[in-house]
Amino acid sequence: MNANDNTPRLMAPKEAALATSLSRPLLSLMADEGQFPKAVKLGERRVAYVRAEVDAWIDARIAARAA
Repeated sequence: MNANDNTPRLMAPKEAALATSLSRPLLSLMADEGQFPKAVKLGERRVAYVRAEVDAWIDARIAARAA
């Protein structure tokens, strides 16, 4: 990540769902099954995903379609 990059390193589950076009419950289920990056626990009732991991997951899905 660039020092001048203002993009947050974490993304809310809602943002991850929008980025992947998958539902929040499905992302959680996939993470539990090892098919999506695990969320980071931020508090008692708050989680977020690491943006770089979600982006890498999306890139891998795109790359897999050519195979």
